[in-house]
Amino acid sequence: MMLLLLIAVFAGCLALVIGAYSILIVRPERRLLERLQPAKPTAKKVLRGVLKDEDAAPQTGVARAVQAITRPATAPLARLLEQVGSKQTVGSFVLLSLGVGAVAGIGVAAFFGSTLGAAAGVAGVAAPTLVMRQRREKRLQKFEDHFPEAVDLVARSLRAGHALPVALGMVAEMMPAPVGKEFRMLFDEQHFGLTLPDALRNFARRVPLLDARFFVTAVLIQREAGGNLAEVLDNLSKVTRERFKVKRDVRAKSAHGRMTGWVLSMLPPALFVLNGIATGGKSTEALLEGDTGLLMIKIGIGLQVVGMLVIRKLVRIEY
Repeated sequence: MMLLLLIAVFAGCLALVIGAYSILIVRPERRLLERLQPAKPTAKKVLRGVLKDEDAAPQTGVARAVQAITRPATAPLARLLEQVGSKQTVGSFVLLSLGVGAVAGIGVAAFFGSTLGAAAGVAGVAAPTLVMRQRREKRLQKFEDHFPEAVDLVARSLRAGHALPVALGMVAEMMPAPVGKEFRMLFDEQHFGLTLPDALRNFARRVPLLDARFFVTAVLIQREAGGNLAEVLDNLSKVTRERFKVKRDVRAKSAHGRMTGWVLSMLPPALFVLNGIATGGKSTEALLEGDTGLLMIKIGIGLQVVGMLVIRKLVRIEY
């Protein structure tokens, strides 16, 4: 227990030191370097703000070296933050995760032992990432709801005689977020000098949806082989709406299984709390004070997690 407690304290202190170094040294140095840049708003400077490229910001040699070493490990996390639309940097998010894990691990270890404290620390480190994943799912679901209307608007604009970049700008102006925001990024990227194929590929990376990839593929093929893009987009809009019907039908039919999973997942901890309240805390004290009780709690938590994962796999249908 003492070893795990020392590890948790060390991790928390390391996170605080890194955070203080970033706030007190790295940020002032970046601001000073930005002030030394020419005041003339060049196209590259405008494009830097649009693309949100981490390499475009002024950095020291140490920062570049650290970024080059950690990029393979932090690339999925950076992609997750980009898909969520968050302005938070990877470094600050990692510090937040370590801080939450350290606080949770130390707090639980102080009352329930080192093993549960270590498990709580791991769960605390993973909690911000899980929250970001949930936010990404909601954002993508909202994007899917409005995407067929955006495709129809692009097709109508093309029939009216507008060029494709103009049609993308119209979608950015008229559609709500997140569709309007993503099309605004797409329009600004190609407007400030990035080629349209590269801007479309960035769009597909930020929006990891099958319909968005269909849209990008249709536009790229039309640019290479020619054809009536408006008609292709009309067909894509119809297919997307049909997929929505199937998706809602599947969600309606699997609602019973999802509700059963939630009930089975929440029932054991709810009964544990209610039983402790009914007995005045005697039942919980008997479990927490003895080694047998703690072993039963650990086994129960492990089986609970396995059961939740199995139920989630059963009710999660890919379509």
